[in-house]
Amino acid sequence: MMAGPISSALRCVMLATVLVAAGAPAFAQDTTGQSANQIAAAQAVGEAVLIPNRVIYPGETIEPASLKQVTLIPGKHKPDGMATRSEELQGKVAKRTLLPGRYIPVTAIRDAWLVEQGASVQVYFTAGALTISAACVTLQPGAAGDQIKIRNIDSGKIITGTVMADGTIQVGAS
Repeated sequence: MMAGPISSALRCVMLATVLVAAGAPAFAQDTTGQSANQIAAAQAVGEAVLIPNRVIYPGETIEPASLKQVTLIPGKHKPDGMATRSEELQGKVAKRTLLPGRYIPVTAIRDAWLVEQGASVQVYFTAGALTISAACVTLQPGAAGDQIKIRNIDSGKIITGTVMADGTIQVGAS
């Protein structure tokens, strides 16, 4: 009676040994029409990505010294929605804690603020040849292209404007 389970287990072990000895690949790459040098080069080179080499805290500017370049295992690709190139990370600020050795989600970084909350800024309204300017105080920080709320110093009225690349605010007709 005991011979049945033992022989079944023995059969499984022998089958596994044959498959391993035969070298059945788990993942295969189509190499039809490629030379041995091309195959070796394709297997040796993976995608290069940047990841933090130390903890980067919220509000901290991401600098090249805090990143390291790693090469992914051939056949592996970075997940979508991750920032891994220097152009995507240069001068950005962490919105949350970034851990070493982990990908950096695009949603976890932002542009550096051009205007800080409470800063005094020039606000411009332009309609054709007419340009009106006023001194205002920002009620929230913003990067270029962000819509932020500002308070007119003279009237106290709160308005919304767009942060421009030079740090001024452009408002439209309301």
